[in-house]
Amino acid sequence: MNIYIQAAAQISAQEPLSHAWFQHPLPLSERYVRSVEPDYKEYINPMEARRMGKILKRALATSLNVVRKTGINQPDAIITGTGLGCIENTEKFLTAMVRDKEMYLQPTYFMQSTHNTISSQIALHLKCNKYNTTYAQRGISFESSLLDAYMQFELEKIRTALVAGHDEMTPDYFVLLDKINYWKKGEVNEAILRKSDSVGAISGEASACFMLENKKSNLSVCELKGIDILYNPNQKRIKDALEELLGKHNLCIENIDVVMTGINGDKDNDAVYNELERNLFPSIPLAWYKHLVGESFTASGLAMFISAMALQEQVLPASYLYNGSSAIQGLKNILIYNHFQNKEHSFILLSSC
Repeated sequence: MNIYIQAAAQISAQEPLSHAWFQHPLPLSERYVRSVEPDYKEYINPMEARRMGKILKRALATSLNVVRKTGINQPDAIITGTGLGCIENTEKFLTAMVRDKEMYLQPTYFMQSTHNTISSQIALHLKCNKYNTTYAQRGISFESSLLDAYMQFELEKIRTALVAGHDEMTPDYFVLLDKINYWKKGEVNEAILRKSDSVGAISGEASACFMLENKKSNLSVCELKGIDILYNPNQKRIKDALEELLGKHNLCIENIDVVMTGINGDKDNDAVYNELERNLFPSIPLAWYKHLVGESFTASGLAMFISAMALQEQVLPASYLYNGSSAIQGLKNILIYNHFQNKEHSFILLSSC
C-alpha cells in the first residue's frame, strides 16, 4: 500500500498559501503571533466570509487550494484535527449569552462554534457527502486525523483523503494560558529559545491541509510511509515502536536523514526531545520549526508541511536545523516526532517519491 501527498497548503505566521518562504522563513520575535491572512476572495464569496470566523476561512482556503491543485473535488474522506475548534465564535457566543442574560442570542455564533464545524463547512462547499469527521485530541489532534486516514487507506476503504489540522489563538485565550505560564515571558527570539532554561513557548496558530491519494502522479510531493501514536510510553516502548514502524518499510534508524521535532523553548517540553536524541538519534540531525510558526495544538501539521517541502525540493535549509549549521541535501526519509506534555507521543514517517 502506498499513500502520497499530492498537494499541501498552509496558513501560518509565514507567507500564506505559498511555500515560497520555505527557503527563507521569517524569524519570530513576539510572544503572541497570529497567522498572516491571505486574500480570501479567491476562495470564498465575500458575503459568506463576513459571517465566518478566522479559523473557518483559513480551513476553507487551504482546503480549496489543495482541491484546485489536484482536481480532486470529491475526496473519499474529509478528516480534520483541531485542539480548540472554533474558539473565536465560542467566545463570542458565550460573551453575548452572559451580556444579554441569555436573551436575543444570535444562532450563527452557536452553529459555528463547535469543533466539527470546520469539516462540515469544507464538505458543504465541496458538496461532498462522503466520510467526514473531526478529532479534538489536544496536542495529537492532527496525528489522530492522519492515523484515521492511514488506516482507511490500509483497509482499502478510500482512495483519496483531505486531511488537515487547524487551530487559532484568540487574545483572551492567550491571556488565560499565559496565567499558567504556557507562554514565554519577556523578550523572545531564536537564540533565547535555543538556550532557554525556563518554561513557556511562543504562541502561534496553524492551518495545514493535505490531499492524500493511493497512487503516484507527477503532482506527488512525497510519500506518507507510516504513522504511530503512543500513550505515556517509556523510552523502550518508544524505541520498539519506532523500529517496528521503520521495519515495515525495510528501514532502520540509520536510514533517517532528519528528525523534525517539536522543540519550542519550553525546558520541560524540550527535555523529552533531548533525551530521545541521546538514546535514539545521537548521530542524526535534529530539526525544529516552532521558532518560525509558534506553538499550537496542531502545529505538527505545519511540521508535515515543512518536511514535505524539504523532500520535494531535496533540501532542508539551515534555518530549521537545531543541532547543525549547514543545509541538508539529498533527503530520502524524514521522521516527524511530536509529543504533548510527555503523555501522547507520535511518529510520522515521510519519504521522497
